[in-house]
Amino acid sequence: MTLPVSDLASDPLANDTPSAAGQLRLLEASFARLRLGMSAMPLTGLIFGVLMNAQDGPGVRMFWWGGAYVLALLLVWWGHQRYRQQRTHEPPEVMLRIWYGRVCWLALAHGLGMSLSVALSLDHAHYEYMLMLHVALLGILTANAAQMTAVLRVYQMFMAGAVSGLVVGPFAFPTIWPFLFPMTLIMSFVIYRSGVKAHGFLVRQVLLEERSRDLAERYRAASSAALEALAEKNHFLGAAAHDLRQPVHAMALLAEAIALHGQHVAGLAPLLQQWRQSMRSVNHMFNTLLDLSRIESGTMKARPTTVSIAQLLDEVGLQFGEDARARGLVLRLRPAPPEALLWTDPALVRQALFNLVHNALRYTPHGGVLVAARRRAGRWRIGVWDTGTGMAEQEQTRIFEAFYRGAGAHAAVPGGHGLGLAVVARCVALMDARQGVRSHPGRGSYFWLELPAATAKQATSVPSCTYQTPPPSPRLRGNCLVVDDEPQVLQAWSALLGSWGLHLRTATGLQQAWAQLDAGFVPDVILCDEHLGHGERGFAVLQALLERCPAARGAMVSGEFDTPSLQDALGEGYLVLHKPVDPETLHDMLSRWLDGNQNAT
Repeated sequence: MTLPVSDLASDPLANDTPSAAGQLRLLEASFARLRLGMSAMPLTGLIFGVLMNAQDGPGVRMFWWGGAYVLALLLVWWGHQRYRQQRTHEPPEVMLRIWYGRVCWLALAHGLGMSLSVALSLDHAHYEYMLMLHVALLGILTANAAQMTAVLRVYQMFMAGAVSGLVVGPFAFPTIWPFLFPMTLIMSFVIYRSGVKAHGFLVRQVLLEERSRDLAERYRAASSAALEALAEKNHFLGAAAHDLRQPVHAMALLAEAIALHGQHVAGLAPLLQQWRQSMRSVNHMFNTLLDLSRIESGTMKARPTTVSIAQLLDEVGLQFGEDARARGLVLRLRPAPPEALLWTDPALVRQALFNLVHNALRYTPHGGVLVAARRRAGRWRIGVWDTGTGMAEQEQTRIFEAFYRGAGAHAAVPGGHGLGLAVVARCVALMDARQGVRSHPGRGSYFWLELPAATAKQATSVPSCTYQTPPPSPRLRGNCLVVDDEPQVLQAWSALLGSWGLHLRTATGLQQAWAQLDAGFVPDVILCDEHLGHGERGFAVLQALLERCPAARGAMVSGEFDTPSLQDALGEGYLVLHKPVDPETLHDMLSRWLDGNQNAT
């Protein structure tokens, strides 16, 4: 059953109807007000019965009238108990079908009961008594206009019964009836219209509450779906990054092997340099995409510590110096004083600054890039100036959005994806820092990061630079076992490590590795990929091999970053190399591990 809703054409909710549960709430509100109004009638009968007796009238009639209401209230109380019992197990639609008509008829009976009090007082009531009785009934009628109108039909039935008492008006006020009758009609109409307005307000309240609950449920469902989609996206990115890093890793190893074998071939060095440059760009794109995914998923948290700006700029030079030279650009780093210390997360600030420098190099066709820091109150601002293409003012407001690239960026570098600066913005948000840009088309750009300076207490210790490594030895001596399930990657390992002078054996899983050891091969170093075929986990394979070869050194090699196995390996002190492995870092690690073999030769 659908309750009738008043005409509210000017209201945007007018054409909507509450649900069955909402309509039942409205019916409950009218029913509650009806019970409250009836509960006042016995006291009203007592008061007016005493007043009529005081005027030598038959007050017993009003006593009987009030007593009848007591019996009616007992019946209503019993009905309300039944309602509450049914409400626990019956759906709203059934409750409406059963109780809508009952409440309406009860409202009519209550209205007629009020009118009956006038008829019972006609014979012996004085003028003052009748006037007081009409004023009291009119007040009750007005009060009911506030909440009984939750269901308009209930109030209409009540009004019909109550106003029916007008038919005895000529007998109650015989002299002034011609004036009192139109006045009573006008007041009844005004009260009814007020009830209609109140009804519209109550219906809108229920509609708004239902809409709010519906929107909240939709929001929770959308949030849950978004979180699931984000988790699926991160899982896909992790798997895709691993698969894509495999060939890039193989190409990086092959490029180094070709460089060693063909170092006397004329014209090969520039080609290999371009090859290395392409590998670095692809690797930077992978790292940027994964960083953005990890930041958005909430798995990356800021861990502030003391960071030296001087060491940070040194890392920029080591990371991008060769890249700048390959592009024909000048990378200038203005030295920072020793007291230039930040209190921030070293990984996040490094990622943000590296992305700014990488972005500046990409969009600078000629000239150079300058990186410098200066003090601003209690913070340090690290700026990156370039002489590149620049951008229009309207593009600067959106430049830090993910996947946004301005028209000039598309023309200068067609292959970009608009991720690097988005990662900068996410890193800055995690560090509670600030970033900004000023640029002019054709005159270059100025990007900056503003981070909190370390206090005197925080600046007690400064971590050393992580990129300063000794130059690699030209040749290595020792045995190396590599476990990887990709044939092209194993071929690249063989080409590079063989060119460094190592004796190499390869395996695609634990069984082939056992076979190599059973054949008498004794490895000094074991390198194991994380993802292997047939569901094997690289960390478990590495642990098994090192248990059999306790004198060997081992490291994990993976294209992923945050898998549980890698976290376990790091937690237990194992070295983890991420694909594509930097050949210089790899050579340095092997030279340290095989130092005894080097000295023996």
